[in-house]
Amino acid sequence: MALYAISDLHLALNGDKPMDVFGEKWYKHEEKIAENWREVIKETDTVLIAGDISWSIKMEEGMADLNYIHMLPGRKILVKGNHDYWWSSITKLNKLFEDMNFIQNNHFSYGEYAICGTRGWNIAEEEGADPQDKKVYLREQIRLRLSLESAVRAGFKKFIVMLHYPPILDNQEDNSITRIIEEYKVEKVIYGHLHGPSANKMLKGMHHGVEYIMTSSDYLNFKPVRII
Repeated sequence: MALYAISDLHLALNGDKPMDVFGEKWYKHEEKIAENWREVIKETDTVLIAGDISWSIKMEEGMADLNYIHMLPGRKILVKGNHDYWWSSITKLNKLFEDMNFIQNNHFSYGEYAICGTRGWNIAEEEGADPQDKKVYLREQIRLRLSLESAVRAGFKKFIVMLHYPPILDNQEDNSITRIIEEYKVEKVIYGHLHGPSANKMLKGMHHGVEYIMTSSDYLNFKPVRII
């Protein structure tokens, strides 16, 4: 039983959104994901999926993409990305599939670990940051804390957090999100959102006792990375 992670699947099985407009690497990427997934993931494994799951706008359209994930081996735990407009009531989502758990102000367990998280947002702490960005950024801090607190109340003392947005920039300056992460002594943080050269620049590895792991699917060559 192992824990893996990947993000930014950017599926569009029920629509016309070819991802190879972003580069040849993305040509038929959904086939690469499925092939690589089945190569490494067993039914007893768990995969964390950190957002940007489907391009669909409505839930009815997104079901084809969710079914695609459902048919892949293993248990899946998901958080919302900035493109996941289809994401509906968390109660309804968590009733869809026995092997798929959706995080929003809650947590799920993986052995002795609580898997917590939220979407995150652009880090908006500098003077002159857009007021709307500041508002959303503050809300995501609240949601992250709610997720972690739900795990604390359940008795967990070991935490893994997944965010869609990078929680720290390449300058490695601490911020409100990293301070929450360190306050709860989170062991690992997975994140995605960025692609191409920008993904290569982001913090990876240990920082203040926390391991940061980039999981954008193209960065991983569309193969889930083992976390534990």
